[in-house]
Order: sequence, then structure tokens, then C-alpha cells
Amino acid sequence: MSRTDTVLDAPGGTIGATAGRPAAGGPGNVLKPVSLLWRREMTRLRHNPVRLAMGLVTPLLFLVVLGTGLDAASSSLGKAQLNDYRAFLFPGVLVMSVQAPAIAVGISLVWDRRLGVLRQMLVSPFPRSSIVLGLALGGATTGGIYALMLLSVGGIAGIRYTPMLLVVVLEMLLVSLMFTALGLLAAVTIRQVDTFQIVVNLSLMPLMFFSGAMFPPNGLPGWLDTVVKLNPLTYGVDAVRRTLPGPDVLTSEQTRLMLGDWNPPVIAELGLLAAITAVALGLATYRFSRTQ
Repeated sequence: MSRTDTVLDAPGGTIGATAGRPAAGGPGNVLKPVSLLWRREMTRLRHNPVRLAMGLVTPLLFLVVLGTGLDAASSSLGKAQLNDYRAFLFPGVLVMSVQAPAIAVGISLVWDRRLGVLRQMLVSPFPRSSIVLGLALGGATTGGIYALMLLSVGGIAGIRYTPMLLVVVLEMLLVSLMFTALGLLAAVTIRQVDTFQIVVNLSLMPLMFFSGAMFPPNGLPGWLDTVVKLNPLTYGVDAVRRTLPGPDVLTSEQTRLMLGDWNPPVIAELGLLAAITAVALGLATYRFSRTQ
């Protein structure tokens, strides 16, 4: 893998440097590493446009190819329960688009450990929680950029360009932060690059398929219904689907997530995602603080 890590030469300073260290306990002791690591992720993204483009290939394939194919097939069979499958699929594709940055941040941390860069981070005077937070914010911002790019072509799925999309962007930043936090937790737990990639790939794909992204989360067979309702990503996809301005299929009773007779409000779904993110970041920071 080509390495463009610039953590030690990141714009604005050097984490492992001994000169110019901020006073212990000062605000700069927390904010400077967060800023440096966030800017490192942005520098990586700016210098690797191919990564940005390739990260959108799979979501667009799902949206254009799978969405169009199923839309045409359901119309020809006359069995369509959804008016526009592409519009129904779009929230799931949007969530899928922020997975790649989360994986990239986790992999970069595993590589940092192997190449010795992580050791230089650990001997810096900054709190280790700041390092985790900086990496998480960098990954979440990158995911937000991916989501913005996909939202810009949302018109092909019938999405309307209204100010409500700003709320969707905030929701996507939260989803992206959750993915990045889970990726960091996996990265500080798993030390081998190959093992990390296998575990992440085996985890993310089932999360997406059992999230209600591809089919309505209601009326499923017993075991499948249980798995979908236990999957936290289901609530993220449902929150984005209900917030997106577009065709009625996004908010129809057929696509609405129901827990018995209760339709959880969007704010409760986002609260669940925020809680998972906080727990994952807390565990990642705890494991990171014990790294020698």
C-alpha cells in the first residue's frame, strides 16, 4: 500500500516533536493533535482523488444498476409495492457511501502501528483521547464529503433539492462518525492488517443488507425481522429515509420502520446512533490508552 502519511509532518506542526510543546494540561494540549490528525485525513483525501472517485463507484452501481433493474422488473411484473425503487434505495446507498472512509481510517491506524508511526504518536505529550478524536473527526469529515457528492446526484432518484438536505448532511456526519468510531475500535483491537480487513469486510456487508436499505424493514419472516430490528444501522437508514425530501415512497406506511405498533421518532433513532458512537469512541480511547 502506498503510504502518504504525514502525521509527523502534518501542516501546522509535528506531533512527535519535542520543541514547541504546549504546556501540559493547556487547551492546546487537547486541540492541537485533534487539528493535526483531522488535517492529515484531509491532506490524504486532497492528494488522492482516485480514492474519492472509487469510493463512489459501488454506491452508484447499486443506485443506477440495481435500482433501475428492479424498478423495470417490478413494473413489468405488475407486482410493485414501491412506486420508485431508486428513491427507496437512495438512503441506503447514501449510508453505504460513508463506509469507505471509516475503513480507511481504521486501516491507516493499523498501518501506523506496523510502520512505527503510532509509536511516535504515543510518545507525544498530547492526551491519547485527542489522537482518537482527531482521527475520528477526520474520517467523519471525509465521509461527509462522500455523502455530499452523492447527494448532488440525488435528482436521478427523485430527491428534491431543498434546505432539508442540510439536516440530511448532519445525519450523515453522525452516521459517518459512528462508522469511523467502530473502525477505530476494531483497529485498536486487531493488530494484523489482513485480519482487520477480513473482519471489517465480513461485518459491514451484513450490516448493510440487514438494515432495511434494500427492502422495507416490515413484514419480514420472523428471524429476518428480528435481525433487522436489532441492527443499529436500520435506525440510521430509516432516519435518513424519513428526512430526505422526495417521493412519497420515502415516508409511506409500507417503508416506515415499526416496532410493534410504535414508529420511533427520528430524534430517538439519531440518539441511538449517538450513544453507540460515544460508547465506541470511549472503548477505542480506553484500548488506545493501554497501548504500549
